[in-house]
Parts: sequence; C-alpha cells; structure tokens
Amino acid sequence: MTRRLLFSYLGLALLVLAGLEIPLGWIYARGETSRASQSVERDASMLAEVTEENIEKGELDALPDVVGDYATRTGGRVVVTDKRGIVLADSGPDGRSGISLAAEPDIARALRNQPTVTTGDQALSATMPGASGTTVRGALRLTYPMAEINARVHRIWGALALAGACVLAAVALAAFTLARWITRPLRTLEAATAQLAEGRLDQPPDATTGPPELRRLAASFTRTATRLQHLLKAQQAFASEASHQLKTPLTALRLRLENFEPYLDARAHGSLDEAVGEVERLGRMVQGLLALARLENSATTPEPVDLDTVVADRVAMWEPLAAEQYVALAVTGRPAGQVWAIPGALEQIIDNLVANALRVSPPGTTLTLHRAPGAELHVIDQGPGMSEADRARAFDRFWRASTSHHDGTGLGLPIVRHLVHASGGDITLHPGPGTGLDATVQLKPVRPHARRNRNTSTGNRDRALT
Repeated sequence: MTRRLLFSYLGLALLVLAGLEIPLGWIYARGETSRASQSVERDASMLAEVTEENIEKGELDALPDVVGDYATRTGGRVVVTDKRGIVLADSGPDGRSGISLAAEPDIARALRNQPTVTTGDQALSATMPGASGTTVRGALRLTYPMAEINARVHRIWGALALAGACVLAAVALAAFTLARWITRPLRTLEAATAQLAEGRLDQPPDATTGPPELRRLAASFTRTATRLQHLLKAQQAFASEASHQLKTPLTALRLRLENFEPYLDARAHGSLDEAVGEVERLGRMVQGLLALARLENSATTPEPVDLDTVVADRVAMWEPLAAEQYVALAVTGRPAGQVWAIPGALEQIIDNLVANALRVSPPGTTLTLHRAPGAELHVIDQGPGMSEADRARAFDRFWRASTSHHDGTGLGLPIVRHLVHASGGDITLHPGPGTGLDATVQLKPVRPHARRNRNTSTGNRDRALT
C-alpha cells in the first residue's frame, strides 16, 4: 500500500508539473522565435533602405562593406540583388556575386515589392524589397541561423526539467514519509491479524500513530481481539473441565443401572440393557462433542506429512479388529508422498473413516484404502452404501441415517470434515462399486520447491533462535 500511495502522489505531482511546465516551455519557445523573427525583419528593413540608397546613388562598391559589417556583428547572412535579381553583394563564405536569384520565390516576391518572412527549423529568413515608393531597385535577403535561439530554448527546457525533477524528488520524500505514516497502523494491524489467525496476539496493532481513523480502527481491533481471546480461552477451559466433570456422573449412572439388574424382573432386563447402552452412547457423544470443541478452538498450521507412512501404520493398527469381523483391509494405488495436514489430523481422519466403514462392512468383504494421483485417498467399503440425500446430510452434526443400526453419535464425519478443511483439503462421499460407499479425501500435495522453502525458513528461524 505504501508503494501505491507513493505512486499516486508522484503521479499527481507529475501531472501538475506537466500541466505547468509544458505550456511554460512552449510559450517561451514561441516567444523567443517571435522576438527573433521581429528582430530579423526589422534589421532586414533597415538594411534594405541602406542598400536601396546605395543602389540609387550607384555606390555599388559600398554594398560588400555594409553587408559584411552586419554579418560580422550579428552572424547573419545578407544577400543583395538588383531589380533583375542579379546578386550585387553576398556576405556568405562563397560570395555568389553576379549570379541570378530571380527564380527563387522570396526574391521574386521582393522584386514585386512584397516582403517575405520565413521561420524554419534551421534559420530565420526575411526578404525585403529595396524600393522608394513603388519603384523597386533591388531586393535584400537576411538569413539568421536558429542555432543560438534553439540553444536558449533547450537551456530553458533543461532548467524546467531540472526544476521538475527537484520538485518530484521533494514530493517523493514527503510522499514516502506521509505514506509510511499512514500505512504504519495498517502494517501492524496486518501482523496482528496474522497472529490472531494462529490463535495468539503477542504484538497488538499500534494505536498511537497514523491518521485518527486508523488509530481508532487499531484500538477497536485490539479490544475485539482481546475479548475474542478471552472467549476462546473460556471455551477451551470449559471443554477441558467438562471432559472430567461429565465422566464421573455418567460412570456413576451406568453403575447404578447395572446394580439394578439383580432386583429386576427378567422381563425388564432388555429395557435395562437399552438404558445402559444409551448411557454409553451419551458418554461417547460427550467425548465427541468435547473433541470437536477442542478441534474448533485450536489454530494449527498444516505441515508436510507422509501419507503412505500414515496409511500403513493405521492399516496395521486396524487389521486385528477387521479380522475379528472377517473384513479384509487392502491398500492399493501408487505411493502418494507427502501432503499438507495439521499435526495428528491424518491419523484421526483415517481412523474415523475406517471405523465407520467397518461398522457397515459385511463379513467376507474387503475395505480398500486407495491412493489416487493428486494426493487423493479413497476409503471404499462394500456395505449397503448411502442414498444421495443421505450423502448430502452425512456431515451434519448428530445426523444418522434412518437405516442405521449401529450406535454411532453422528459426530465422526463432522470431525473428519473439520480436520480435512483445517489441513486445506476437502472430503466428499460418492457411491462405491456395487452397494458400497467411497469416502474421498482430497489433500494438497507438498511440492518440492515448497518443501525447500519450508526447510529454509525453518533453518533461518532455528539459527535466529540459536
């Protein structure tokens, strides 16, 4: 933002300078040319009168001295012709005396008693008739080089450019100082926002510098962030304390229900078992709620995790339980390498998906963990599957399919989705082969250059701590 403010200030200053200096330089150049043209026209008129008098008196020998003296003093070139256009005197280095210039337009016009003034890029030219009244006795052409005029104009343009550069430098310095002053609260606010996203606020934004609006914004952000941190800490404390406080009464309730068994009629044992089962389900639901609350309160940065290693470890852990249910576990697909995931998330994702799949997998079937290109992990079972409407609601909290016969809490898939999203990925449910379900987890693969940058930054941080 500092650069954008600086460029906007400089652009405005440049626009103002261009609007002032370009017309000023153009007016000065036009003025210099106009003054030079008037001066040449005036000198040509005076010389024409002098040379016309010499021609009238027949003093042709005096003409070279007249034109030569003027050329020496001013640097201009003077050519004098008689009434037929024959050159009588020429102050130029080649001295073209005796030749005819009657065919040249300006000389021809002068011999018709019509003066001519011409302004070119290289020279100014004024051609005057040498006449008394209507009688033309000759013509005079005065040519003045534009080099000196152009040099003065260029010096003025250079001075204007230098002045503009100095003004731009001063504006740049003032604009940079002003832009830094304006954006300093924004920079500190950006850093504080990044810290808050990570679950901490070590350096609150600076509310003592910058424009009043930004100071008020920084102060408001600090109050909001402080209150948010207090609320998060209170929620985390509640989740931590509730996990211990709720276990005791639920355990006591279950023991009391089990102690009723000897005193109940045999016909009531079924209801007692159902009540104990509901207490156990309530305990699992409380644990799931607390786990979900802890996940939502935590802000962890994803890190590179080897997907193949985690899959192999979790399959080895679940194989004995799957064997008890006569379900085979299979890992297929090419190695996926490293993916981005928050610490511990990938293990929980696989455990929840495998646990859900085992609950619905009939004996003699195979539960497949397939690694597809693009860091995709498919958990495919051969169970009854789910309808499209059920798949759309499967990630809602506490939701269970109407055809479900297991004692789930409806929190497993919401926890999985939260972990996947926190790792920067996505999870979807698709029909599997036959009647099964395909839970597809799409994660972000770790690129080699990203891994090198991560290692470099970690190394720099370690060196800085050392």
